[in-house]
Amino acid sequence: MFKQGVKTVSLRSYGITHDNIHYQLPPEKLHEISIERGMGKEASNGALAINTGEFTGRSPMDRFIVKDNITEDKVWWGNINIPFAPDAFDKLYDKVIAYLNEKELFVRECYACADANYRMNIRVINEYPWSNMFAYNMFLRPTDEELKNFDAEWTVVNAPGFMAVAKEDGTRQHNFAILNFKKKIALIGGTGYTGEIKKGIFSALNFILPVQKNTLPMHCSANVGKKGDTAIFFGLSGTGKTTLSTDSTRKLIGDDEHGWNNENAVFNFEGGCYAKVINLSKDNEPEIYGAIKKGAILENVILDASDEVDFADTSITQNTRVSYPIYHIDNIKQPSMGTNPKNIFFLTADAFGVLPPISKLTPSQAAYHFISGYTAKVAGTEAGVVEPVPSFSACFGAPFMPLHPTAYAEMLSKKMLEAGVNVWLVNTGWTGGPYGVGTRMKLKYTRAMIHAALNGDLGMYSYDTYHIHSVFGVAQPRSCPGVPTEVLSPRSTWNNDEKYYNTAFKLSNAFRENFKKFESYASEEIRRGGPQRYAH
Repeated sequence: MFKQGVKTVSLRSYGITHDNIHYQLPPEKLHEISIERGMGKEASNGALAINTGEFTGRSPMDRFIVKDNITEDKVWWGNINIPFAPDAFDKLYDKVIAYLNEKELFVRECYACADANYRMNIRVINEYPWSNMFAYNMFLRPTDEELKNFDAEWTVVNAPGFMAVAKEDGTRQHNFAILNFKKKIALIGGTGYTGEIKKGIFSALNFILPVQKNTLPMHCSANVGKKGDTAIFFGLSGTGKTTLSTDSTRKLIGDDEHGWNNENAVFNFEGGCYAKVINLSKDNEPEIYGAIKKGAILENVILDASDEVDFADTSITQNTRVSYPIYHIDNIKQPSMGTNPKNIFFLTADAFGVLPPISKLTPSQAAYHFISGYTAKVAGTEAGVVEPVPSFSACFGAPFMPLHPTAYAEMLSKKMLEAGVNVWLVNTGWTGGPYGVGTRMKLKYTRAMIHAALNGDLGMYSYDTYHIHSVFGVAQPRSCPGVPTEVLSPRSTWNNDEKYYNTAFKLSNAFRENFKKFESYASEEIRRGGPQRYAH
């Protein structure tokens, strides 16, 4: 039994019998405990700097879903959704609980989904204090009054120090993240990477919302303008999803995970932001930079002798991150909801440098690019990567999508058509050549293009205002306020048509090859949304 002012709770239903438990500690106390126990340091900006250990990112090959009568016929099984036997889960769960029965624990009640009609109450049981602080930051926070009758629907059991034995436990190696929809448990062990906590609940919602509530879950950020116009930003890590949605001229709804319901509303799943901080600067990203203060958690960054953060130092990982409660951003939408979006942006960091910096998509092109979920890996991001490599993640979030990607694409297409939304493909990657030759698109230009799209300054489609890309078939604007005209045409920035088209066809072929696995599920209209020919 344990108590922290508002009520007494027992963990005996989970098999945890001791009372060495801290319940609903405020983040200031969790920050203090982490430092006292040598688990972190306070940076000069006041944030708690911790090291997540062996794992500095998600481990997608160690993510499992229990295969039972709830999931068997609905989940898209494969190397993204790996099946786990129910009896193996029970045995592993018992071992984790036996381990936690010998540990001091930190427990938090929280919830996901800002829309009360979709709210999911969550209990998080953590081995580490800073993991519990992460849960405070990232999930929505119930009031003291709500805590009096709080009934958790899902439970996250998080034991970073527990190491599985693969041959005995049915895992691939010592770390694991397993979803059990029947028992409503996310079981995480062997990894200190906090992202597994939030992504476990996100993955659960990606199954529950479309299957049970006919609501589209989205791996996206969202904001709203002064006139109430909502914009959504889809994109994989490193494409600018958090950066571009955190805009001083618009109110932030959320930076990563949202639902789009049938009541014409977009709602945030979370109560915080989890941003990459590699090369972060006050000039380029003032809102995010300013959010890194007491209450924020910095992961795997390097502090100098004065405890200043060196945001350019990637000696631990390129995936340096910060977690902070959304109220660390001044300009936020409360509650975290908006109406049907007017504009949707698909963000891609094209390291081949051939996609236009902004282009307008038809409905079929939007569905095609949503299913494809393209970005690119560049040299240095992974061992063995020496030149740009296409990277496709369906729905811009395949590792978190239990259903077949076309299920989400069909829901998105239907909603886009009903809402009459404009869809834009935005290349935040390279211009003037591929990675190593060209340069990264200037953030000020990307912001100017997005503002122009939001303000209606890119005009209605016509031959005079748009040019159809000869390889990808997308409509690229001929002019944009605040952006040099030559920047809008990727071919013009290369100054070598032959090399440009050879590279463009190389990428278009990669799109077509990737899409082959979806062709039998996609309509003819969607198939026509992609590049229509191979290089000769």
